[in-house]
Amino acid sequence: MADPVKFTIDGREIEAPAGTLLINAAKQNGIAIPAFCYYDGLSLQAACRMCLVEVEKTPKLQVACTLPVAAGMVVHTDSAQVRQARKGTLEFLLTNHPLDCPVCDKGGECELQDMVFRYGAGQSRFREEKVHVDEKQWSPVVFYDAPRCILCYRCVRICGEGLGVSALGVGNRGVASEIVPNRGDHLECDECGACIDICPVGALTSGTYRYKTRPWEMEHVGTICTHCSNGCKTTLGVRNGEIIRANNRDRSGINDEFLCVKGRYAFDFNQNPQRLTSPLLRTAAGDLKPVSWAVALATIAKKFSEALAKRGQFGIIGSNHTTNEENYLLQKFARQILHTSNIDHHRTGDVVTLLDALRGRANVLASTADLSTTKAALIVDSDMAQEHPLLAYQLRTNWRLNKAHVYAVTPGPVREDLYATTVRAPLGGEFEALETFRDKLKAEPELVILFGPAIKGEAIRKLVAFGDSLGIPVKYVCLVDYSNSRGAWDMGVLPDLLPGYQGVADGGMESGLNYDEIFASPDLNVLWVVGANPLARHQLAARDAFIVVQDLFLTETAQRANVVLPASSAYEKTGTVTNVCGDVQKLNGGAKTMGTKPDLEIIGLLAKEMRSDWGVPKPAAVFQEIRRVVRGYDFPLAVIETGGAAPSVPATGELRFDPHPELTRGAQNTLFTSGTLGRFSEKLNAVTESPGELYRDPHGKTGVREGSVQLETASEKK
Repeated sequence: MADPVKFTIDGREIEAPAGTLLINAAKQNGIAIPAFCYYDGLSLQAACRMCLVEVEKTPKLQVACTLPVAAGMVVHTDSAQVRQARKGTLEFLLTNHPLDCPVCDKGGECELQDMVFRYGAGQSRFREEKVHVDEKQWSPVVFYDAPRCILCYRCVRICGEGLGVSALGVGNRGVASEIVPNRGDHLECDECGACIDICPVGALTSGTYRYKTRPWEMEHVGTICTHCSNGCKTTLGVRNGEIIRANNRDRSGINDEFLCVKGRYAFDFNQNPQRLTSPLLRTAAGDLKPVSWAVALATIAKKFSEALAKRGQFGIIGSNHTTNEENYLLQKFARQILHTSNIDHHRTGDVVTLLDALRGRANVLASTADLSTTKAALIVDSDMAQEHPLLAYQLRTNWRLNKAHVYAVTPGPVREDLYATTVRAPLGGEFEALETFRDKLKAEPELVILFGPAIKGEAIRKLVAFGDSLGIPVKYVCLVDYSNSRGAWDMGVLPDLLPGYQGVADGGMESGLNYDEIFASPDLNVLWVVGANPLARHQLAARDAFIVVQDLFLTETAQRANVVLPASSAYEKTGTVTNVCGDVQKLNGGAKTMGTKPDLEIIGLLAKEMRSDWGVPKPAAVFQEIRRVVRGYDFPLAVIETGGAAPSVPATGELRFDPHPELTRGAQNTLFTSGTLGRFSEKLNAVTESPGELYRDPHGKTGVREGSVQLETASEKK
């Protein structure tokens, strides 16, 4: 850190590292200097002139957003001259800005509105007719009203610098200047909406929020996005039980202000008219008919009891979307009430083999925060910007602000090509490609390796051996796909491992059937599917199995079920989830769908019907049990209760498990797909980029920067 310098702001002597911008030094000491164009982490613009301050012994006012502090500097941020200058700036900005605050979606949250109330003139000296152009719709989620725009260029910079998309620019000159999209009259981009949230005025507005409500009319609920595994914090704006919008403007989560299109707009699946709102029971005629919860639960309990009495075979498929509490209780129900370990879930990454390969080591699993600070990162077989947008954003920001080195081995074009050292390698040829990086990686002070589902089984052990051979500190991230994929592993939704990766033999049980074996078994009597849709991809060998499904929609699996129970979504319940890096965060329910129940309550009601003495399970009580039982989850509760993320640290001792790498199957979701939830999101399906595909260069170019390498496939070598 640079040596500190002493200077004075508004009569207060302040100390800050040399080179610190004045606007930041003031903010760090509780002194607010207003600005429109300045945004922390983006390039300096000095366009709005709102941050003018008076510096003694300088001939004119200075812009605080580009002025570094200096020893002995004396600054006045609220003098009469400064206030008059800010008033003039606001008067100029309002020359063509329409005074439509009562109907503008930004009303109540507008930075310009706030500054006008604070500094603005009571009336304008400009009497000329305002320049007006019609509002434009750039995409189903982005609208642009040019007269409201104050040309701060925040949107241009966050899109180009932050996301690396460069979908926005500035067209025309002078009074006719306006922001323009990259496809003439429409956008082709990530549709993330960052440009809307970063806009200080109402120039850019959301297609989901327009003219629906006001900020003070909503309940603001901080929860975790239910789509990919990155675990972004999202603040839901809820009115009358309906989600109106999502953002994270308070920067309270591990994602700071970042959200992708799914986190910001794909909440609309929650109020899709096809949501299940009543239990369904298959009649003698073969169709599904609505019944009461009492009838549905009694029917299931009777069938479960009959199968138990006959020593029948159960198969239980858990979810990557349900909470840790629900996953824990599901496996507990299976083992203690149904006396079976025939339980598994869709494995989107080989987490357990990585833990086994790292046994006995400490501090070798990277946290989400590590990606923002690491000196170097290596990506193997993942289109990060599409599959893991937050992690990709962090790596890009780290490269941009801290000069971190990023390396990537991928089978096709990725956005990292624009700034990373990349190598193209077909699946199976990754380790040949890694050798081209060896010398560069050995010279790094530290490294984080992130690998996709193509690296599994023995390939993971080989990757760890490669990391060991570099002779530098290395951390790892096994990239899994869905919101609680990592939690399903940790909670023991597995046939051979209990919660905390303890072997089933430790619990006095035998290993059960795995995912594929459950569907291949002709002797299966009961199939219980919680929050998953396996029959969309797999055939069930047991033709007469009694099928119970808990889900939000009538999926392909639900259509085959004997009983369907309508479940609550992640946005409607309380609990915890564990993201791809093992960070545990808390869900807070805000929305409501009449007729549904959380999976935790459903499992508890079934246990009651089966004459268990569990009582009514509450998320907090179940999590306390998890803290006692699951290794790595005994962290201070205050961390997650206050909206933070607590790292789980699973034990890395010797594990007894059947590897079965063939069970690891990546979902291959893009920015615009999210399994079943994505299918029922109108916004995800409405954007022109949907559904998209992995490893596709949108510009038809290789995108590989000079110095990158393209490996030949075996056939090309011949």
